[in-house]
Amino acid sequence: MPPKTEITHDDILDTAAFAAIRKDKRREISAIKRNRRIEIGPVATCYFESFETMWWQIQEMLFIEKGGDAQLADELAAYNPLIPKGQELVCTVMFEIDDEKRRRAFLGRLGGVEGTMFIRIGEMEIPGAPEADVDRTNADGKASSVQFIHFRFTEAQIKLFRAPNAQILIGFSHSAYGHLAVMPEETRQALSQDFIDT
Repeated sequence: MPPKTEITHDDILDTAAFAAIRKDKRREISAIKRNRRIEIGPVATCYFESFETMWWQIQEMLFIEKGGDAQLADELAAYNPLIPKGQELVCTVMFEIDDEKRRRAFLGRLGGVEGTMFIRIGEMEIPGAPEADVDRTNADGKASSVQFIHFRFTEAQIKLFRAPNAQILIGFSHSAYGHLAVMPEETRQALSQDFIDT
């Protein structure tokens, strides 16, 4: 069965029903997320999103904030674009530095980083495209600590990605953060399921 690409009102549990399964569901989502997380360099962590991770995020927001149907429309608008649509991978990237002064200085040098992310399979490179909801670098060149990146694949690139034990790199080419990571095989396998055959 192909992965679902959009969350609708019908997918959402009411607060009481969600509360009843929340503990078990948290364990299930944690297991899913484990193989969808990659550290890139010393301070960047990449979380590849899916229908399940975004469903969990929406349910948690509704559970905590208790905004009901009025809130749900906003949550669906915010999180549905981050679910892969069949020919792409989508990730949330977080630059995590605890010290506030150091974090501000670092992000001040990182402007435009959202346009420098890529996935490389052999000699083939898939450029990342930032989510177009808002600018993730402000007017003074400071990058946001959270970025949302889409990687849109061709059929040929999907085939290469799905090849068992393919060597896949993910990284940034930014002058202030030129780091790479090797994608573990467990992650490649998990992300291969995000693609829908056409």
